Amino acid sequence: MAQFDVTFFILLVLAAICYLTHNNTVTFAILLLLIFKLTPLATYFPILNHYGLTVGIVILTAAMMVPLADGSLAFKDILKSFTTWQSILAIAVGILVSWLGTRGVSLMAANPSIINGLIIGTLIGVAFFKGIPVGPLIAGGILSLVLGKG
Repeated sequence: MAQFDVTFFILLVLAAICYLTHNNTVTFAILLLLIFKLTPLATYFPILNHYGLTVGIVILTAAMMVPLADGSLAFKDILKSFTTWQSILAIAVGILVSWLGTRGVSLMAANPSIINGLIIGTLIGVAFFKGIPVGPLIAGGILSLVLGKG
């Protein structure tokens, strides 16, 4: 008799919750993991675990920079980013969030047990509060400030 795989069941339940709450990005990510888990691709979990975050950040950063690359964001528009208090505040918040993300990565590397709580919190935020799954790094950074670590 085959052994019951709790992690498969958890991923399946999370995929169903995310699907029902219309969080297609997370649903797709979970289904991708299930495909890995059910096929010989499972041997690539260590590679995905090691490089996945970096690859994801590269893709996210590239997507954010498309307006600059395709010319729809002109140089004059970039200069305007320094002319209003809202734009200057946006720059400051971008710097803060980037710094928090770095602190989050450091905290998670130093205390891997924290990762589970951050992931669960992010999944709850995504599934029930229409969030997007960019929260673990920033949440880790905020947590590092609260804990006084990093």
